[in-house]
Amino acid sequence: MKKSLTQLVLVVVIVAVAIVAAKMMSLFRKPPEKKTQKISAPLLNAMQVFLESLQMTVQGFGTVTPRMEVQVVPQVSGKVMQCHRQLVNGGFFQADEPLVVIEQTDYSLAVKAAAAAVAQAEVKVEQEKAEADIAHQEWEKLHPDKQPESILVFREPQIRNAQAQLSAAGARLAKAKLDLERTTLTMPFDGRVVKTNIDVGQFITAGMPVATVYRTDIVEIMVPLEDAELAWFNVPLNSNQNRDNSYAKVTVFAEFAGAEHTWPGRLVRTEGRIDPKSRMVHVVVQVTDPFKTESARPPLMPGVFVRVDIQGKEVEDIYRLPRYAIRRGVEVWVAKGTGATKKLTIQPVEIARMDREFAYISSGLNEGDFVVTSALGTVTDGMVIRTHVDDEAENQ
Repeated sequence: MKKSLTQLVLVVVIVAVAIVAAKMMSLFRKPPEKKTQKISAPLLNAMQVFLESLQMTVQGFGTVTPRMEVQVVPQVSGKVMQCHRQLVNGGFFQADEPLVVIEQTDYSLAVKAAAAAVAQAEVKVEQEKAEADIAHQEWEKLHPDKQPESILVFREPQIRNAQAQLSAAGARLAKAKLDLERTTLTMPFDGRVVKTNIDVGQFITAGMPVATVYRTDIVEIMVPLEDAELAWFNVPLNSNQNRDNSYAKVTVFAEFAGAEHTWPGRLVRTEGRIDPKSRMVHVVVQVTDPFKTESARPPLMPGVFVRVDIQGKEVEDIYRLPRYAIRRGVEVWVAKGTGATKKLTIQPVEIARMDREFAYISSGLNEGDFVVTSALGTVTDGMVIRTHVDDEAENQ
């Protein structure tokens, strides 16, 4: 019992000493030093700008269409005796090649009949002239030195009637020959077949479309552009322009089988009206020999969606910036100063033109200015910043 009491007292003493020691240590411990946190100025990308002389490029998009697409329509009726081997969807043909041949028997017989009628009319004319000569001779014998009172005496009306009959017979012969020629359907250009509606043995009538074809020497691309873009390249607005063939050069881009291909073209005209809904002006680009394949380049077929780059005018003394460097449509951020930190200045600028990638500044900047290209949530004029020169943006 006495031993347990001694142990309890000892524990109480040890705890009391520990508490006193802890309080003494807390009283004599030094408070932690207060450090002021340094706030760094934001680090922003910037590019240095210089005046440049640039050739503008106007970019647009459009769909390739044939320059001319027509229907093959016969002018005579008859049974189809022969079709061109390429008269199928996608087939090619040359100019003046027979596409369709209609049975010619009836038309050949019509030519022979018309030729016989011409021969008869010629004989009739000769007969009337001979009878007129005989009438002249008889009149001279019976009534010398006297003119007849009627033109019928010398058979003048009969001769004119016979000559008119001969002319009509000649016209019928020409018509019969023309109908015979029309039994062979041709096109005056190299082309390609879009669709066909006939085959050998079918009876076709005059005016019945038998095929649809388009010419393959030239294709066109209708490119809608804003009217402001027309100021940056030579565009023919009336028939008196471009008589010296000073068309704007165009490069056409299209993807095929996972690769991008290019074709040279030229801008030849604008369409006859402005789109009433979009208020866009449609310019027409022509590409010659679109089906000529070279260097594994595929043909430029109608229906392909393409991008066109129109070579524009040369512009001097202009600044080029990435489009994302423009703030609120009319401002840029300029970093001014020479030390490690600079001040951001909100600078209004005059934008001559903007395309899909760049903005072209005509005034508001000085050569050597550092333009901020980074985005920043909150900006105040004169705020302190740090800059990192964006070499990639500068090289653009």
